[in-house]
This record gives sequence, C-alpha cells and structure tokens, in this order.
Amino acid sequence: MRIVDKFPRRVREIENTFIEMSDGCRLAARIWLPEDAEQDPVPAILEYLPYRKRDGTVERDQLTQPYFAGHGYAGVRVDMRGSGESDGILEDEYLKLEQDDCLEVLRWIAAQPWCSGAVGMIGISWGGFNGLQVAARRPPELKAVVTLCSTDDRYADDVHYMGGCLLNDNLAWASTMFAIQSQPPDPALVGERWREMWMQRLEEEPLLVENWLRHQRRDEFWKHGSVCENFADIQCPVYAVGGWADGYSNAIPRLLEGLNVPRKGLIGPWVHKYPHFAKPGPAIGFLQECLRWWDQWLKGEDTGIMDEPMYRVWMQTETAPQPSYKTRPGRWVAEPSWPSAAIEPRRFALNADGLAADAAAEAPLLLRSPQTIGHGAGAWCAYGTGSDQPTDQRADDGKSLLFDSAPLDERLEILGAPVVTLDLAADRPNAFVAVRLNDVAPDGASTRISYGLLNLTHRDSHEQPTQLEPGKRIRVTIKLNDIAHSFAPGHRIRVALSSSYWPIAWPSPEPVTLTLFAGASSLDLPTRSPREDDATLPSFPEPEGASPVAQTVLSPGRTERVVERDIATGEMLYRNVDHSGRYRLDAIGLELENSQVESYRIGEHDPNSAVVDIAWSILLCRGDWQIRTETRTVMRSTATDFLIDATLDAYEGETRVLSRNWNRRVPRDLV
Repeated sequence: MRIVDKFPRRVREIENTFIEMSDGCRLAARIWLPEDAEQDPVPAILEYLPYRKRDGTVERDQLTQPYFAGHGYAGVRVDMRGSGESDGILEDEYLKLEQDDCLEVLRWIAAQPWCSGAVGMIGISWGGFNGLQVAARRPPELKAVVTLCSTDDRYADDVHYMGGCLLNDNLAWASTMFAIQSQPPDPALVGERWREMWMQRLEEEPLLVENWLRHQRRDEFWKHGSVCENFADIQCPVYAVGGWADGYSNAIPRLLEGLNVPRKGLIGPWVHKYPHFAKPGPAIGFLQECLRWWDQWLKGEDTGIMDEPMYRVWMQTETAPQPSYKTRPGRWVAEPSWPSAAIEPRRFALNADGLAADAAAEAPLLLRSPQTIGHGAGAWCAYGTGSDQPTDQRADDGKSLLFDSAPLDERLEILGAPVVTLDLAADRPNAFVAVRLNDVAPDGASTRISYGLLNLTHRDSHEQPTQLEPGKRIRVTIKLNDIAHSFAPGHRIRVALSSSYWPIAWPSPEPVTLTLFAGASSLDLPTRSPREDDATLPSFPEPEGASPVAQTVLSPGRTERVVERDIATGEMLYRNVDHSGRYRLDAIGLELENSQVESYRIGEHDPNSAVVDIAWSILLCRGDWQIRTETRTVMRSTATDFLIDATLDAYEGETRVLSRNWNRRVPRDLV
C-alpha cells in the first residue's frame, strides 16, 4: 500500500465528541474533516459500529478516514449505543433501536456547519449490514451507500445458519461479541463515569448465543433487518463489495438483481477485509474507487463510474490448494448487468460412474459420513489469519460420495451459483447434506471451489420445516455459494457429498444414512465464455491509504491452527489460537493484549459428542489503570437440546470485580 501524507485539503481531527439522542443517551464519535470545512462545507461519510473506535478499529480507521477527509469529505466514525465510549447497553445486533439511533446521527451530521447536508454510509460486516438497513428506512440525508461483506438475508446467509443448518460460527461470533462488549470505556474520554458505565455493561450483558439459538427457523426475528424482504425500500444508490474467501459474497449478485436503484457490485479474491489491504492479492485502490462513488452521488460530479459494467469480479484460475494465499491467480471480468444473458447453464448428470452429459440408469448409493469429515473445510468466513482457507480436499473426499467428470478437453469458466439437485432418502427424520464442488488437478490435488448445505427438514421452507419420513424418496435443490472460477484443460470437476461437515456445521441429532439415487441427480454450472472486452476493463489503481497509526510492539503475537486425531477413540480436535501480542497505541498511551482459543471436538460416530469451547482474554492498560476480562462459552448437545455454559470474569488490577455464570438449555427445533 502506498502511504499518502499530503492531500488536496489539510485535515483536522476531532478525537471525541458526543452526539445526544432524543432519550438522553450519548453516542461517541470521532471525526476527521478538512480544516476549512466550516467555511467550505463538505459531504460526510458515516461508519457506525460497535467495535470501539478508540482501540478496536483504530488501525483501519487511520488508513481510511483521514484519506477521505483530505479529499473533501468529513469522515465520521460513531460507536453505537452500549459500545466504546457510548452510553447504554447493546442488547443484540441490528435492533430497531440501532437503526433509530442512526437516523438521529444522520440528522445531527447533516446539520453541522461543516457538512453540506449530504451523507453517505460505508461499512464492512456489521457496518455493511446497517448501511443497507438504514437505507431501507429512507432517511433524506442518506444519499448513497458502500456496503462490504454484508447480507440482505439475516437467516439464510449470515453467520448463524446456512441452508437451515446451524453454523458453528454462530457460537464463535457470539463469543467474540461477548468479549468485546465486556470491555470498559476509556476514562481519558468519559472521566470517572467509566466504572459506572462498565459495571452496567457487565451486569446487563446479554448471552447472544442464547438469543440466536431460540430462533432456529426464519421467523420475524430474522426477517427484521433483512432487506430482501422488500428491496424496493432502498431508494439510494448502493455499491456492494466482497471477496470470494469471505462468508458474504452471495448477497452481492442478489442485491444487483433485486434493487431498482443505481448499483454496482465488486468481488475480488479477498477475505473479510477492506480491499485496499485485504488478502489474497491483488489488493486494489479501493479508497480511490470509493471517492469516485462519493463524488458521483454526494457531490454530483460525473466521474464515469456508472458508465462502467455493473458487476466486476475476479475470475480465479487453477492453483494448488493452500491454507492461505499471498495472491490468488486470475483476472478481472465484468458483466454489464446482473443477471447476465451471457451466463449459460451446463448440466451434468450425477451417474454412478461419475459426472456425464447424459443421465445413466438410476442406481441407489449409500452415504453414511463419519462425524469428523470437514478436515479441510477452513473457516466459514476467512479473516486472513494465515491458515483459514480450505486446504487440499483429498482427506475429506475419501470419506465422501464422489462424482468426477472426465478430464476436461478445454477450459471451462463459471460465474454464479452452481446448483445441485439430488434425489435421495434418509433413514432418520432429521438429516442434512453437504455438497462440495472441487477442482481436481491431474496430480490428484483437490481444491474446493464452492459448497452448500441443506437441512433436509428445510427442503420446502426455512419458515415451516417438516420432519423427514424415513425411507421416503425426496427431491431437493442445493444452491452453492456464488463463485467465479476457471477449470483448466486436463482438470476434473468433482461433486462431493457428505451427511456431516464438522466444524462448519453442528451435526444432526442422530447418525444418518442417506440413499442417493444416481442417474436422477444433477449438477448445473453457470458457464461464462471469455470475452475480448474482459481485457479492455480499466485497471484499478494501486492501493493507497493515509499514514498508519503509530504503535509499539511490546511482545509478538502468534496464531496456531492444529488438527489432532485420537486413533484409539476416533475423536478429532480442531484448535485455533489467535494471540495479538502486547502493543501500545502511542498517541494515547494505551497498551492492549488479547487472546482467543477455540476448540472444536467431536467423535467419529456420535454426533452428540460435539463440544465447542471458546475462551477470550482481553487486557487494557495505561499506567495504574489495568483492566482484564475473561470470557468463556461452551456448547454441547443431546438429541433434543443444545446446552450452553458461559462465564464472565472482570478484573480491575488483580481484583475480580464481577463474576457471572450462565447455564442454558435450548430445545432443538429440527436442527
């Protein structure tokens, strides 16, 4: 990344100010703006998050917000209610109160003497979600949105459930928020109120995983905040951005199809990060791209951005499967609109002897997966920790029902969502199927290209699931994750089926045997032929950013990804360790250290041997002020219930000032 320290307009920073809500709650904001903005007002760009502007997002904020300000915008970073230095309690994600507060924040920003009255919203993940959700409320101040790594459907395509299956990221994310929300505000900004505010948070902090587990169907809880319920609610321009290694790329083509406003979509090879510093490469000059968008919609300048194709993606090419990539081989391609008339379905029959153009005679094939399959799954959502992408699939392929094509005679490129249709039967009333689409190289290396899950009790509806009739033949359709991929000549296309997929998804209540009817099942690939105009796409500029935040590393961090198998018992353990090391934010003299340890344990044959144990430790320190919180969440199951145990311990110096314990039992609801 090229660091820029001189801009067209000089920048000043308001380190902290409070925005008072109509109920008296004050939200903390950090603002960067041109020095002369009060004489020459500018549009504003809001990022609205619960991730602590003081110390949580400070590194990326420092790269981004001064850059926007130096180019004639006010960058406004607000901690939502109950987070950072803001008052109140954060009771759950994406509540109506969160949106209501944001509407007041937008009005406050537009009324400031340094603001022209036009405001945009930008955000990744939570901030990408609420950008869309607030846009659906149609505030007059909001003129455009840039949403990254977000979703339009909180049930079907978020961290909680996939195809009606419970994702283990549901617990992992709840544990992360458990830890983040246990931290206090900084006394340097809120004064002696910090302890009162902190104790209120600790005493009232919700157990989010319980909230989410009590909604195992797509009910009103999830429909709230899902803008796919009525795309027409959004009436301002939207730029949707994501990465193929992220967990949230599927929403981008859906937004392009569903919205009826000026819109653009961009998907690179990236993980869950902003594209000017994301991996795998190539990173792009994303801030320059944002300026073109903001200039178009907040300043009324014709930048030409809307003359370019609606949908631009990184077409990934063949590469050896690795747990991480510095750069993902490929090229940029684009479609003028989406859905595209240039995408043609190509069907392969799942025959007993492999994939073929024509269906062969039906043949029943049995599938009873070990609970430990998923060895090479990687993370549901990769963050670029160094080893969180899917690895060589051969270990999992060996435990799966496989359908391979013949070696390809010519290159085959796909763009969109592969779809697998299966005729099958299950011997239990509750079961799921996992489908992987792999690229198999001539040397046998197997790279996962896309995958999908379907809870078979949700075969007709996520809102009204129904038990299976054991032995009864059903026909189901599984839409895999959207992808752009190029299969090379000589490579094989592989469909791999399993009845479990740990540690991505929680297992079914009982071991399951599926009967798959080969010859009656199929794969549909969304094929795209290369075009000459792909080579004429304008290049993205090199990544740029403002000067990074000054910090001193006091002790190094480390990451660890370990898979262990007990040969005697067949138990598999997946263990992830992320330790930040200890470092100091020099400008504010604040030292930080945090560690996260996750373990995912399961036996080979018993689905209810599954245990997830996630522990966090977070330290904040400045002189004599030293705060530490320890959080831990453990989840198990029986055939009928989910069992959750959680603890929270908070320390001031060496004194434990609060301890809380939760023991919850949540009935399983066809999950």
